[in-house]
Amino acid sequence: MNFINKLFGDQNKKHLKKIQPIVEQINSLESEFEQLSNEALQAKTQEFKERLKNGATLDDILPEAFATVREASKRTTGMRHFDVQLIGGYALHTGKIAEMRTGEGKTLVATLPTYLNALEGKGVHVVTVNDYLAKRDATWMAQIYDFLGLTVGIVQNQRVSYLYDASFKGGQEGEPLDEERDQLGSFKVEDEFLRPCSRQEAYRADITYGTNNEFGFDYLRDNMVQDITEMVMRPGSEMHYAIIDEIDSILIDEARTPLIISAPAEQATDQYYQFARLVKQLDEKTDYNVDEKMRSATLTEQGIGKFEQWLGVDNLYVQGGIRMLHHIEQALKAEVLFKRDKEYVVDNGEIVIIDEFTGRKMPGRRYSEGLHQAIEAKEGVEIQRESQTLATITFQNLFRMYDKLSGMTGTAKTEEEEFFKIYGLEVLVVPTNRPDQRKDNPDRIYRTEKAKFAAVVEKIKECQKKGQPILVGTISVEKNEELSLHLTAEGIQHETLNAKNHEREGEIIAQAGRPGAVTLATNMAGRGVDIKLGGVPVNPEEQQKVLAAGGLFVLGTERHESRRIDNQLRGRSARQGDPGETQFFVSTEDDLMRVFAGDRLKAVMTRLNVPENMPIEQPMISKMLESAQKKVEGFHFDSRKHVLQYDDVLNRHRNVIYKKRRQILELAAKQEGKLAPEMQLVLPEEGEKQYGTLKEVLLDNIEQEIEFVVSFHTTKVEETVESESGEEKSTGWNMKEIVETVKTIFPLQPSEMETLMTMGKEGESKLDDVQARHEIVEYLLTIARREYEKVEEQVKGAVQGNEEEAKKLQSAVEKNVLLRSYDALWVEHLISVDYLRTGIGLRGYGQRDPLVEYKKEAYHLFNELLANIQKEVVYTFYKVSVGIQLAPTIMAEDKMVLQGAKKSEAESNSTPPKPRTESGDKIGRNDPCYCGATKEDGVPKKYKHCHGRQ
Repeated sequence: MNFINKLFGDQNKKHLKKIQPIVEQINSLESEFEQLSNEALQAKTQEFKERLKNGATLDDILPEAFATVREASKRTTGMRHFDVQLIGGYALHTGKIAEMRTGEGKTLVATLPTYLNALEGKGVHVVTVNDYLAKRDATWMAQIYDFLGLTVGIVQNQRVSYLYDASFKGGQEGEPLDEERDQLGSFKVEDEFLRPCSRQEAYRADITYGTNNEFGFDYLRDNMVQDITEMVMRPGSEMHYAIIDEIDSILIDEARTPLIISAPAEQATDQYYQFARLVKQLDEKTDYNVDEKMRSATLTEQGIGKFEQWLGVDNLYVQGGIRMLHHIEQALKAEVLFKRDKEYVVDNGEIVIIDEFTGRKMPGRRYSEGLHQAIEAKEGVEIQRESQTLATITFQNLFRMYDKLSGMTGTAKTEEEEFFKIYGLEVLVVPTNRPDQRKDNPDRIYRTEKAKFAAVVEKIKECQKKGQPILVGTISVEKNEELSLHLTAEGIQHETLNAKNHEREGEIIAQAGRPGAVTLATNMAGRGVDIKLGGVPVNPEEQQKVLAAGGLFVLGTERHESRRIDNQLRGRSARQGDPGETQFFVSTEDDLMRVFAGDRLKAVMTRLNVPENMPIEQPMISKMLESAQKKVEGFHFDSRKHVLQYDDVLNRHRNVIYKKRRQILELAAKQEGKLAPEMQLVLPEEGEKQYGTLKEVLLDNIEQEIEFVVSFHTTKVEETVESESGEEKSTGWNMKEIVETVKTIFPLQPSEMETLMTMGKEGESKLDDVQARHEIVEYLLTIARREYEKVEEQVKGAVQGNEEEAKKLQSAVEKNVLLRSYDALWVEHLISVDYLRTGIGLRGYGQRDPLVEYKKEAYHLFNELLANIQKEVVYTFYKVSVGIQLAPTIMAEDKMVLQGAKKSEAESNSTPPKPRTESGDKIGRNDPCYCGATKEDGVPKKYKHCHGRQ
């Protein structure tokens, strides 16, 4: 890297040089803006918005906007942005990562680009690592935004949301509470200024603070709603601009764990066995139609009638829903198309698929879409229950969807290659406001862990004696508590910070700079809160005492796998030019040392009779440890890159399905008068089909399905059959099969069947064949449209001819048929892709690249999904009656389980905030549960008997 810098010059310095004139321009405006009254300064927001409407760009107004924020901050919080903070703000605005040392005021830096980009009116998301920081940063910085006329929303877990309101419960400017907040705002959250609101209100605010998990879950849930008005994010600009605080934690540490919304797979065991028994009683031709060439089996009207009779329902499509019908069809498929010892074998009570090409067993692979369970029921073996993934996304793909992304952290340079390759983000190292005075001592290496802990205790005593505060970092809660016991035994007063007392995190860390303070913390704890020498509020006498003692001493008790985590710990010391010291105490028994040559080093120390309590301070060994850390970091980068390559495949599928689903919701909302007809939330791509109504979508699906059926059965068949006269002749088009298949879609009159049979004559040329096929398709489409109109007449009849109501009901029927098909089959597709992903690694043994194989197989699965959705829509629409409540969709929220990325230690044992209703009222123990769950008799469950138990 040094050689490259010599050759091309330091790129970081070049970027900083380019930004300097802009900083000078902002500074030149300061005296002018200081002269403005509060009203004149507040009026700047509207002025900027008008200029943007008239064609100005964000870059054009950047110097003035930054100067406005700086002045507003001075008047509301008493903090003035330093030049280096202006540089950091510019880096964030231009979509870069600003690496700024701990204590340089990153929270304040974010106000600059957040205000500027919020002026566009498309919303800005500020992403933090936990709910506490989201709440703290929002209430602290909202004083600036609120003064300038922008609204601030906060989203928390348990669907809790707030809007910042300075007047809520008496938090007026100038009151004692407001003055106290400026002093303690760096770690204390004042709930008095947070007005509970609905999730939608929080997202409609100009600026929204929240955690990575909450933004991810809300995105997924928005793509599961049944009505566009239920979406909480801004439709059309939900992913405009995001600033990620602690970006390395979110985009690297948590990147390998996807967000998952799942539900327990329905306990349909009895249903599978019941359907397996019933399909055995059906007769081919009368009750169902088998097409071996297409490998499909579909029920006829008589077959559906039999099932309705057996199950005691009036309309299987409405009362049972698509899911039940889907299971019946899978049971039929399992019975008539899948033969034992041909497609599968029963091995030790399990159904094992046989590879049709090699004839070998494929243990671990399962048929998708409930077919495997249907075969298990047919053979009478135990049905394996699974949980269903309703929606999933990785953080990599979630944040790559934003139009503009930026972030800030104290440690990004060591991971800059990953940031650029995966997210296209450059890292800009921002210089410190004051010269760095931190002294990093070489590692001390001890022979045993016991000797190391004894040395740590001695070091703490030494610091305490001279009034120097010390922060001791441990890599786990277990080591944190073990060291705490050592200190207690020695009678040393100390504060312990780990997941078990996280609620005092901000307070403990804020006071860690008091003279002689001893704070034991896990490595990541306290991130986001400054350690000010002398404590908070600052006591000048105590501050001078700490400065004289050498500032904060940071002692690491073990090296972490990642250099970044070690650097974060070091960074707690020497903020804003304060003095400070850091050192790591390690032993040959530590995990990282043991894996990388710790045993050899221990053997050498034993052979040389090095006493247990004598440390080695050897720069060469410290370098060896850093080299080991680099190797581990490289391994983890490859691992995350590998996960992303696989997820990119599913991400393309997800984007297509979510876009189609959103189009359905948009069309339905326009038909029902919930959206203006000219509003365009989903922008079509070039060459993409445009639809004006849901009827057009359905008819297009019907047309494509009819074309497929006709084209499939009008290809030349090479085999021959024996005629009545005993002669053999070539068979032509299979019109009988076309008639049988179409009858399962919509009813045909006897005369129409006869007409179709006469149309199936091959022409003398290929052109004649094309013409004949076109005539068959057009004839069938005429019938399809006529039957569609009958459904519409039926709807009108159900509402006694009320035109407005009829339109709404027709729209609801069309929307529900489309959504239920997309939702049910998308969930099955996720399961299929998951099974494929699990077993694809074995292809490597056959000298084939598993990733290439995965892409090929997933492509076929996706095409199959689109074909199945089309088929499900077409075969369902004509059979759904109206006026009866449709069965709930698979996306119903009452059974949802949200699995996010691994929480930080501060959050993992947290008591979740009490849930609230969408209007923001707290839910009482005896109120109906917010999830909407009901008892068997339909009475809503009380909160204390449902989610309150958890």
